[in-house]
Amino acid sequence: MENSNPENEDRLGLLSEALTETVAVFRKLDDNGRARLFQTLATLFGIKSPTAEPSGPTTATFSDPGERFSKEKSLSPKEFLMKKQPLRDVERVACLAYYLGHYRDQPHFKTLDISKLNTEAAQSKLSNAANAVNNATKYGYLAPGTKGMKQLSAGGEMFVEALPDRDAAKAALAHSRPKRGAKRSQKRKKAD
Repeated sequence: MENSNPENEDRLGLLSEALTETVAVFRKLDDNGRARLFQTLATLFGIKSPTAEPSGPTTATFSDPGERFSKEKSLSPKEFLMKKQPLRDVERVACLAYYLGHYRDQPHFKTLDISKLNTEAAQSKLSNAANAVNNATKYGYLAPGTKGMKQLSAGGEMFVEALPDRDAAKAALAHSRPKRGAKRSQKRKKAD
C-alpha cells in the first residue's frame, strides 16, 4: 500500500529542503553559535529544549507562548547594553528592541519607546532616533509591526543574542536574510 498524497509529498519536500539548508547553516557555525541559533529558534517557536534519553530518541515539547520570554528580569537596560556592546546606533536600537521584548514583555514598540529606554540605559542620546529606527529596519534588525509599530525581526534577535561576538552576530543576521531570486527559482521549478 503506497500512500502518495500530494500534500504529504509537498510537505516532505519542504522539510527535506529546510533540513538541507539548516544543516548547511549549522556547519558554518562553531559549537557556541549552533547552541545560540538553536536556542533562538526554540524561543521564537516556543519549543522547550529537547532532552535526549541516553539511548532513546530526541524529543521536544511545545511551551506556552507566555513562557517564551522568561529570561532573567533583573538585568537593567544599562547592564544589558554593557554586556552586548553595540557599536552603532542601529545595533543599539536592535539591542533596545530585544530588551523591550524579552525583559519588558513589549514586543511591539514605537520610536519613542526606544528613545525612553535608551535614556533609562544611560546611553548617549540617539542623534536622530527616527532615522536610527528606520535604518535598523533597512538593515534587517527590525520589522514592521501592527498599527505603525516596529518589532524585532528574527534576524535581529539572532544578531543580538550572538553579541558581543561580532563575527557570530554578523553571520546570524546574514543567514536570516532571504536569498535573492528564491521565488523565481521556485516558480521555474513549478513550471517544469
